[in-house]
Amino acid sequence: MDVVLPCLDEAAALPRVLAGLPPGYRALVVDNGSSDGSAEVARALGALVVDEPRRGFGAACHTGLLAATADLVAFCDADASLDLRQLPRVIEPVRAGEAELVLGRRRPVRRDAWPVHAQVANAVLAAHLRRSSGLALRDLGPMRAAARLPLLALGVVDRGFGYPLETVLRAARAGWRVAEVDVDYLPRTGSSKVTGTARGTLRAVRDMRAVLAAPTGPAAGHG
Repeated sequence: MDVVLPCLDEAAALPRVLAGLPPGYRALVVDNGSSDGSAEVARALGALVVDEPRRGFGAACHTGLLAATADLVAFCDADASLDLRQLPRVIEPVRAGEAELVLGRRRPVRRDAWPVHAQVANAVLAAHLRRSSGLALRDLGPMRAAARLPLLALGVVDRGFGYPLETVLRAARAGWRVAEVDVDYLPRTGSSKVTGTARGTLRAVRDMRAVLAAPTGPAAGHG
């Protein structure tokens, strides 16, 4: 099982993140241009580090997917807001053949774990996603799991914050069973580049709205 961890300046969080990696899981830390020594920290902790100099959450995710070799692949943020020890509950429905894509629905363990503006933006986007796809999803959480080759075959093209949303849309239009399981959401380590700031949230919303407005189909092939 490979776990793709997009990473931009998360040196302070990586020890806590990687300490939770379950046995039998391999961490692929995709360094997206960090200047704080994140890559060196990840290597010292035993992770495989892949460089992706093109800035963008989707660029980092896709590079990690291309670098993965396991049949099943999971994705998770590298900021310690999610506990990798909970990955088995996300991957098990895929392993058991109950779903092709499983998302972790974030459940804040503390009031300060998820800023209100980010919760509102997520709720609005999730509502648009339900209308667009017919899927009964309540969160666009970053912890998710699926089989590697089918994911590549979806042909996701967004390389920004719209990458997770486009993945779900293409999966739905390809007839995938998409499920959701609860996972704990914790206060992140260090400063947030997305959900912790209004500017970052607006940037993510902009990318996702562009994906929702695009004529996305379940295209085959990958790059």
